[in-house]
Amino acid sequence: MLIAADKFKGSLTAVEVAERVTAGLHRVRADIEVEALPVADGGDGTVAAAVAAGFARHEVRVRGPLGDEVTAAYALRDGTAVVEMAEASGLQRLPEGILAPLTASTYGSGELLRAALDAGARSIVFGVGGSATTDGGAGMLAALGARFRTASGEPVGPGGGALAELASADLSGLDPRLGSVEFVLASDVDNPLTGPKGAAAVYGPQKGASPEDVERLDAALAHYAKVLEASELAGSPGAGAAGGIGFGALLLGARFRPGIEVMLDVLGFASALERADLVITGEGSLDEQTLHGKAPAGVASAARAAGKDVIAVCGRLALAPEVLGKAGIRRAYALTDLEPDVAVCIADAGPILERTGERIAQDYLT
Repeated sequence: MLIAADKFKGSLTAVEVAERVTAGLHRVRADIEVEALPVADGGDGTVAAAVAAGFARHEVRVRGPLGDEVTAAYALRDGTAVVEMAEASGLQRLPEGILAPLTASTYGSGELLRAALDAGARSIVFGVGGSATTDGGAGMLAALGARFRTASGEPVGPGGGALAELASADLSGLDPRLGSVEFVLASDVDNPLTGPKGAAAVYGPQKGASPEDVERLDAALAHYAKVLEASELAGSPGAGAAGGIGFGALLLGARFRPGIEVMLDVLGFASALERADLVITGEGSLDEQTLHGKAPAGVASAARAAGKDVIAVCGRLALAPEVLGKAGIRRAYALTDLEPDVAVCIADAGPILERTGERIAQDYLT
């Protein structure tokens, strides 16, 4: 049996999900062989999934989204680096209760990429998601050697709001090593940089942006793309990912791929799948978003193609059985089946998930 589940956001890491399900399974069938392969779709938890799969964890001090120093990690194995922008520039890096939609910067993400290059990475998987930023990747590019100036010749300030003052952009100082590495942009969203489906309009409110802030950010990002003479690139799938850092990565020559597809390749999912007769996937909420590039959908699609049965665990289930079936998931087990109080499910997710593992074992292994 293979457990290839994502995190239950706010409750359990992907590693903990696998551990809890395994504990429940073993209470019913102590002899069952269980292989755990925690997965992620490019967002927060991506480095942890890589480390669980055998990559080495490397820590480095970088700038957080507000400019303060934070300790961020990337993963490295055999010349392949897994870099997670949320490690440096994610919402979790903001002080509690503080949001900075206009000024949060991706500078630290650029420092993290540079650290991976310094460590000898020849291939970089850049997982983006969970960002605190909407700066189009300008901070990241600046950390890698780009120069952005105002009309008076001063450096443009941090964050997406300041891009309205951008008068000139010089990319000639970008780290030359970027041209010789394989660079993959891994994301679960394919939004463009600007417009009604762009970075500011769709995700800005999650980062504290008011309607007025959204308009300001969208206009600033459009201006930024125009100054860079890359307005066409701004419409590319993935350009709007993680506050537009996808656009910055595409400028660097990155190739966009759905995050879960990339991570399954990197983590060695295919070989693990060959050894399994049943696959358990899951995430905190199985809902409509799951069907659009999230980890459980990617796992189910790959497993179905290999002729393997898939079941899912989740905190909350908002998909009908026929929808699950079309996605390749035979059955889903929700924590709310056992504990209807969502607050209790979040607080006590581990023990309830172990009981869910017992239910799975009783239904499939006895």
